[in-house]
Amino acid sequence: MFDTITLFYGVLVLVICVLVGVAFLTLLERKVLGYIQLRKGPNKVGFLGVPQPFSDAIKLFTKEHTYPFMSNYNLYYLSPVFNLFLSLMIWFCIPFFSGLLSFSLGILYFLCFASLSVYTVMLAGWSSNSNYSMLGSMRAVAQTISYEVSLALTLLSFLILIMSLNLMDLNIYQSMIWFFVVMMPLCMVWFVSSLAETNRTPFDFAEGESELVSGFNVEYSGGGFALIFLAEYSSILFMSMMCCLLFLGGDFRNIYIFLMLGFMSFLWIWVRGTLPRFRYDKLMYLAWKSYLPLALNYFLFFLGLKIFSFMGTI
Repeated sequence: MFDTITLFYGVLVLVICVLVGVAFLTLLERKVLGYIQLRKGPNKVGFLGVPQPFSDAIKLFTKEHTYPFMSNYNLYYLSPVFNLFLSLMIWFCIPFFSGLLSFSLGILYFLCFASLSVYTVMLAGWSSNSNYSMLGSMRAVAQTISYEVSLALTLLSFLILIMSLNLMDLNIYQSMIWFFVVMMPLCMVWFVSSLAETNRTPFDFAEGESELVSGFNVEYSGGGFALIFLAEYSSILFMSMMCCLLFLGGDFRNIYIFLMLGFMSFLWIWVRGTLPRFRYDKLMYLAWKSYLPLALNYFLFFLGLKIFSFMGTI
């Protein structure tokens, strides 16, 4: 009983910390983009604008929530809730030495929940019963599914090296040298695929094109929009954490892993402030004609290395 209560409080603290982290990530983004564009970020609310994310949250959640007359009400209402729920659930596979929910099939858990988030986007666009949101959701789903393939294949190369589905083992195998040094091109592929997976610049077609207005969330306002917004930034933080785990050591006993996490989150914002948007057909060609063959070749290369090393030990 004591273990169950401890686990419950551990999960609760993790969720609260993720949500607070998301709040300050939005503040960091607005500050960094402000300085990139030679202007100040939010600096009026409180000291240097620090309480700004919380005032934004209060404003969004107290605004009137509009319901399109012809929408499928239940799905329209529940889609943002499930979207945030899935993006928070995915955090439970992160290994903590306190023994929170670290389990031996953490990578399978990650892949399952990363795939499920596609359905909430699709349902949010469809249930709004708007042509614009439907078109936006179709593009977002096509993009996410395309890049999931290269993301999974890239992940397989890391798995072949450690021969385990436990995220804890990544730390053990990187005790002497980071995977970033050994397989830098593959790490770059993972990073760019993560950008596409989280619908971020330069791959934010679902919300960036003039004919789509704002993508699948065009009909949402108030609380529903805030939940979709929270889910997106929670996914950004999680993918930054996965980058740190996979190729930047992943040692939670050192403070540097959290500095690396902050740096990886900063890279997401830096890319947004620097790069122009891709064309949609070029995005798809990049996934299927560049990243997929590259990830497959690396996968076969590391598989061959593993087999030869195994034969050498025999």
